[in-house]
Amino acid sequence: MVKKLRKVISIIVLIITFFLLYFVQSNFFTWFTIGGIQPNLFIIYVLMIGLFAGKKLGIILGIIFGFYIDVIIGRQIGISGIMLGIVGVIGELLDKNFSKESRVTIMLMIASCTAIYEIGCYLFNVITLEMNLEIIAFIKILLVEIIYNLIITIIIYPLIQKAGHALEDTFKTKKILTRYF
Repeated sequence: MVKKLRKVISIIVLIITFFLLYFVQSNFFTWFTIGGIQPNLFIIYVLMIGLFAGKKLGIILGIIFGFYIDVIIGRQIGISGIMLGIVGVIGELLDKNFSKESRVTIMLMIASCTAIYEIGCYLFNVITLEMNLEIIAFIKILLVEIIYNLIITIIIYPLIQKAGHALEDTFKTKKILTRYF
C-alpha cells in the first residue's frame, strides 16, 4: 500500500515537474538562445524518466507530454508524442547496457537521444508537409541543440542523479539472490 502511494505521489511530482519545465522552456529559454535555437528540456526529462523509472513510465509519460506539447504549440498532433515515447524506450534500453553513474555516459545518451528525436521529427515533417530537404541547415541546428542540451546536462547533472536514484528506488525492484548455487 505504501509502495503504491509512493508511486502515485512520484508520478504526480513528475507531471508537476513537466509543467515547470514547460514554463522554463517557453519563457526563460526564449531569451537565452544560441543562434535562435533553444535547448529541448523535454528530451533530457523523458530520457531521465526512462533511465531511472523504467520503460513503461518512460513511454507513457513521453507520449502524454509529447501530445500536450503538440496541442499547445499547434504543430501536427502526434509526432512529439511518438518521438518522446521512443526516447523513453531508449532510456530503458540504455539503462540495461550502460552505467548511469558516469557524467560522460549520460551526456552521450542525451546527445544521441536529441539526435534521434530531432531527426525523427524532421523526417516526419519533410514527408508530411512536403518540405524541401535542407541537410546543411538541419545539421547546424541539430549540432547547436545537442551542444545546448549537453551544457544544460552538465549544469543539472547532480540534480539528475539525485532525482534519478529516488525514482529508481520507487519504481524499480531490486533482484537480490539470497543464496548461492
